[in-house]
Amino acid sequence: MTVTKAVVMARGLGSRMRRGDAADLTPEQAAAAESGAKAMMPLGERPFLDHVLTKLADAGLTDVCLVVAPEHGAIREYYDALPRTRVRISYAVQDEPLGTADAVAAASGFAGSDRFVVVNGDNLYPSESLRRLAAETGLATVGFSADGLVANSNIPTDRIAAFALLMLDAAGSVADVIEKPSAADVAALGSERWVSMNCWLLGPRVFEACAAIPLSPRGELELVDAVRWLIAAGERVSLVPSDEGVWDLSSRGDVARVAQALADGEVDL
Repeated sequence: MTVTKAVVMARGLGSRMRRGDAADLTPEQAAAAESGAKAMMPLGERPFLDHVLTKLADAGLTDVCLVVAPEHGAIREYYDALPRTRVRISYAVQDEPLGTADAVAAASGFAGSDRFVVVNGDNLYPSESLRRLAAETGLATVGFSADGLVANSNIPTDRIAAFALLMLDAAGSVADVIEKPSAADVAALGSERWVSMNCWLLGPRVFEACAAIPLSPRGELELVDAVRWLIAAGERVSLVPSDEGVWDLSSRGDVARVAQALADGEVDL
């Protein structure tokens, strides 16, 4: 069955975005940074999330659920008033910022029994990688090469070291996700390292996993732990390799570079 549903995790606290110097930001951008609403960061005439939704639509993911905070009614007001021809938007409220697995669980009513793609609201993923992900027949994730991320986006080499890596089994499926990999982990994986940017194709069993996992050491329900639960329960998670880039809007220092990259980007919702 063709996958058309996507869940965008847009609720985050934006802790890194709240910190730092606002000197290089416009007043509108500074206000968005202070609120922590990274997905609605204005880049020219459109917010970042418009570009995220455009890429999803380009990939055939036209039924989208935005997971938002209770106080982010402005997101709903913006999209409810916006003319759209390609994207149908639903909303799910994540009452507390309890982690990525909790955000996905909030969208269970939207997903129902269908498979769906999950992405971060502060990352702009390439439509071709999203299209290939959605074409998989089971569960899957996009693994981005470190070289591709550095060459084709705003993610420098030193930041790559902080991202999770995908460990594969002998059949090429995802066996584990290594968060905060050490130098030894990186060396053990060799030249073919696949970076996880939290871009998943999941099914309804993930909601069972989200309910079963414990809180992580930082007090959150982590989507990575839910994926590990699924793998341990016998689910196969395929790798979709990509040498493309992902534009990352994590901090105030990212805004100018991302705005420049998207200056000529067309929004088509």
